[in-house]
Amino acid sequence: MLKIGQIEYANCTPLFHLLREQFDCLEYEFVLGVPAELNRLLLAGEIDVCPSSSIEYAYHPDLYSILPHLSISSVGAVGSVLLFSTVPIEKLNGCLIRLSSESATSVNLLKILIRQRFGLSCTYETAPSGTIDAEYSSPALLLIGDSALRTSLGKSAHYVYDLGEMWHSWTGYPFVFALWLCRNEVAKGGVLNTLSRQLVEAKDRVPGQLEQIATGAKEVDWMGKDQLIAYWRDNISYQLDEHAKAGLMLYYTKCFECGLIGAVPTLHFIEVEDLKAKR
Repeated sequence: MLKIGQIEYANCTPLFHLLREQFDCLEYEFVLGVPAELNRLLLAGEIDVCPSSSIEYAYHPDLYSILPHLSISSVGAVGSVLLFSTVPIEKLNGCLIRLSSESATSVNLLKILIRQRFGLSCTYETAPSGTIDAEYSSPALLLIGDSALRTSLGKSAHYVYDLGEMWHSWTGYPFVFALWLCRNEVAKGGVLNTLSRQLVEAKDRVPGQLEQIATGAKEVDWMGKDQLIAYWRDNISYQLDEHAKAGLMLYYTKCFECGLIGAVPTLHFIEVEDLKAKR
């Protein structure tokens, strides 16, 4: 039984919906969680594969392999990784920024943007999970996933900065928030090979089935069907093409320059039978 981590955010709903509804999943066990928790479970060997924070690969490149052609990315605004600030970002120098505890990738991206794009020096504090929201006392705070989406839908006097948009306008590259990682000990297994092919096929089906997916999605209750479909269509990409890989490597390079990782990793992908020739 292959244990698969499933992120409980709206950005993952289409892919997991199609995987679970349209493919044979009898050999899979799904474990739900937020990115930081699933990263911990993957590192501990309690799950085998999941869409993991892209920085997690750079932390432990010797432990993981990457499933090809898959990511959670944005080409421009991502809509769900947002910095809420009481002042324009240029005036945050010397200020405290509070951080979501749910994803190290977005936290490191923010630190890079603050330091290298805007030339600011800020301090950071991670809020306990479940306590951070738009009313949390701080000049600025970073929210990700559904918390960011929910807060952006409400009325707010905050300045709101989309980290995906800031990265793209600065570098010209997509930003890869998550990679599909597996532990090396399962990288050559037949079940993982099947999963990788199914995920690529599900990814290719997503654009034509957004209406159907949204009909039964729990996020419709608080986001609305039209806005949910627009978010999936306009903000979220599951591709990992050469341009996205270049953006990922640039991110790793900038993490290294900022002292956030010890070295820039080499990307190591699993080999998937019957897939390489099609891509």
